[in-house]
Amino acid sequence: MVSNADRVATSRPVRIALLGCGTVGGGVVQLLDANAEYLASRVGAKLEVARVLVRDLEKDRVPQLDRARVTTDANAVLGDASIDVFVEVMGGVDPAKGYVERAIDAGKGVVTANKMLLALHGPSLVDRAVARGVDLAFEGSVGGGIPVVRVLREAFASDWVTSLVGIVNGTCNYVLTRMRENGLSFDAALKEAQAKGYAEAEPSLDVDGHDAAHKLVVLAMLAFGARVDHAQVPTEGIRGIDPIDHDFADRFGYAIKHLAIGRDRETAVELRVHPALVPRTSTIAHVGGVLNAISLEGRALGPCLLSGRGAGDMPTAVSVVADVLDVARAIRSGVPGLATRSIQLEARPLAPMDDVESRYYLRFQVFDRPGVLARITGALGDARVSIEQMVQQGGGDSSGAAVQVVMLTHEATERAMKSALAKIDSHDYVAQKTRMIRVAS
Repeated sequence: MVSNADRVATSRPVRIALLGCGTVGGGVVQLLDANAEYLASRVGAKLEVARVLVRDLEKDRVPQLDRARVTTDANAVLGDASIDVFVEVMGGVDPAKGYVERAIDAGKGVVTANKMLLALHGPSLVDRAVARGVDLAFEGSVGGGIPVVRVLREAFASDWVTSLVGIVNGTCNYVLTRMRENGLSFDAALKEAQAKGYAEAEPSLDVDGHDAAHKLVVLAMLAFGARVDHAQVPTEGIRGIDPIDHDFADRFGYAIKHLAIGRDRETAVELRVHPALVPRTSTIAHVGGVLNAISLEGRALGPCLLSGRGAGDMPTAVSVVADVLDVARAIRSGVPGLATRSIQLEARPLAPMDDVESRYYLRFQVFDRPGVLARITGALGDARVSIEQMVQQGGGDSSGAAVQVVMLTHEATERAMKSALAKIDSHDYVAQKTRMIRVAS
């Protein structure tokens, strides 16, 4: 009887080409090296990093990387017919898109952690992989080490996802956590995040919500089978949040989180990214720092919460190597492309943001004059927006200085709220544009 170890020893290695070897790529190399024997036993053959494509040969790399396999020649890597699996961890769209397409066209399995590439071109790449009969795996593109893609693709295969709500950007979550717990300003919290390596030197992709929107589009592909234009997803970041908003949110029993929200409305898909008040009693309110969390709701299963480290070399590498394992086993079993063929996508319209219904947190900074409060409530009432709670901070003297008036509303449409605020903010009693934050239901 031939043992598994003997089969591994006599089998041709599964040859891997890395496209990029930065933070995540280095983590992949380290994980493949540290768990080499275990991974080989799972696949039935050794996993060998045969080629590594980089932009700069002189850059420092992890010590486990064999520098003899590193090159800047894309044709030498992509044209190597002996490669079984291409792992794209270079990020961005160009030249990553062309490299992935070339690998698929060559009949090779592809693993990617590139959420921007998938958000912009995911459906066409899935179509291409299905047509060629190869796998396109992308667990590492959303949530770092959280296995949300696998859960959506496999665990929910017999159910229908009705909604998802997630903290999917660690930078935003860290900044909001520090603002809430330590009273830091946005600028101070962001500077600290940059010093700790949690935020890029140019943080716009994260703090303006675009990274979360990319991830939401990828999640929507799997959760709702939706082909959507990422540019049409309503997206807001966290630059407008002030420490006082955290204070008022806490006073009302909420925490402010930056959320990616998706719902299947049957005739359309509702997708949106923005800050939101979440009840302090909810689990997601206590997900702090750089952690991520994604709550899924299945029609039959009900709620399911996944949480963990959403970024970094090793968490993302765990997801990438898990995909490599799946793709390698599919190749050796003679069923490449089977997992990718299960992804069924169709063009689905996005629900207009104006039609979305929510409760709202409103913070008015207004001059303390007679009749101002009546005019605010009148404008809200005219738009059929009713008030649930109200707090005024400051005022009561004859100075007429600006005061803070904060309200929580009952549920209203986005259209009605925009109409009311446009009317209110046009008056001279308003010292600063109204801060509006939606309340997560």
